[in-house]
Amino acid sequence: MSKNIAVLLADGFEEGEALFVIDILRRAGFTCDGVSMQGETATGSHGIRVLPDKKIEEIDPDSYDMVVLPGGLPGADTLRDSETVIAWVQRFAANPEKFVAAICAAPQVLARAGVSTGRRLTSYPGEKYQKLFADADYVDDNRQTEECVVVDGNLITSRGPGTTLPFAYRLVEMLGGDADKLRQGMQYNALKESWAK
Repeated sequence: MSKNIAVLLADGFEEGEALFVIDILRRAGFTCDGVSMQGETATGSHGIRVLPDKKIEEIDPDSYDMVVLPGGLPGADTLRDSETVIAWVQRFAANPEKFVAAICAAPQVLARAGVSTGRRLTSYPGEKYQKLFADADYVDDNRQTEECVVVDGNLITSRGPGTTLPFAYRLVEMLGGDADKLRQGMQYNALKESWAK
C-alpha cells in the first residue's frame, strides 16, 4: 500500500489544514511530503514557520499519487496563481488513478485549472468562492455531505479548518488506508459520540 502524497505549502497556508493532513496521512502509513512553493521554509497564515520536506522545483509530480491544496490566505491565492500548480492539478485530475484534494479557499485552484466544470465540490462558504463554481455542482449545505467533505471521483473537497480531520480521514480512505482505526485511536469517534448526546 505504498502511496505518496504532496501537500503544497505556499506562504500564508492554513496551518491546521496542512499539518493535520500531513500528520494523519503519515499515521496511516503513507509517505506524505510537505512541499514548499517558495524556498527553504514556509510560513503559515498565523505566523507558524515550518521546514518543508522538499521544494516543488526539485520533484517529479509523477512520483505522487495525490496532491493536497490547503487553504489559508494568501497561500491559496499563491497556489491559484502558480502555473506549476495549475499544471499539476490538470495532470492529476485527468488521471483516474491519481487524486486532487483541496480545502477551504484552495478549491479556487480547481476553477482556474478548468477541472471543476460539471464536478460536485465544495469550498469555504460564501459568495466569493461559490460564484467561481457556476458551472459545477456546488454543495453549500453541510447536511448534504458526510462531515462537510465532498467526493466526486478523484476530486475531494472540504469547507475549512473545522472540517480538517474528516477531510484527512477521507483522504486516507481514498488511498486505501484504515481511517476507522485512526478515528478510534485519535478519539475522534468518542468526540462525535459525545456531540450526539
